[in-house]
Amino acid sequence: MSETTIDPTDPNPLFIGIAGGTGSGKTTVARAISAALGDDHCAVIDHDAYYRDLAHVPFEQRVKVNFDHPEALENELLARDLDRLRGGETIAKPVYDFSQHIRSTETVAIAPRPVIVVEGILVLAVPSLRKRLDVKIFVDTDSDVRLMRRIRRDMRERGRDFDDIRHQYYGTVRPMHLQFVEPSRRHADLIIPEGGDNRVAIGMVVRSLFGMLKGLPSE
Repeated sequence: MSETTIDPTDPNPLFIGIAGGTGSGKTTVARAISAALGDDHCAVIDHDAYYRDLAHVPFEQRVKVNFDHPEALENELLARDLDRLRGGETIAKPVYDFSQHIRSTETVAIAPRPVIVVEGILVLAVPSLRKRLDVKIFVDTDSDVRLMRRIRRDMRERGRDFDDIRHQYYGTVRPMHLQFVEPSRRHADLIIPEGGDNRVAIGMVVRSLFGMLKGLPSE
């Protein structure tokens, strides 16, 4: 990474993909990078925002969808949005309602930045997304830690009860992790153990990015 230099005034951004299992800490890593670089120099796109809109499907059927399969996400739309950002255009990132499994009518404007971070469990498992990434990171955290984090998140943030979380974990989350997420680590340029708890690795990534960005003060 340190061999490349990025001009913050150049609209052509550097795309960083951050993948890893559910609850691995990839969102924490993405936020740490964004906070260090600042909003003027970095934007974060969550792959989860691109879940397909299931408003046309009865709720009883929505909850049975395998949300951990790559086809559950509108990857073609995200790929187009990344191309637009690379071309200097502002995109309208979708907003997804995880409790109802539908896409909101609202969107979030994401303008081009020198660094665009794309994070999600399947970011490195989708070839069309992977080929658009300049730097690929996989966050590796023990499965028991990831499971506890997922239970806490889904109950607190997504309004789900424990039985629903357990059923989904054994029905789709774990099988899809083994089939798609875990194998995608072989595409990574960098593997960060323990996710957001690995301050040393995050610091190294941030310092490397500071070294690449012309005109940014060092930490």
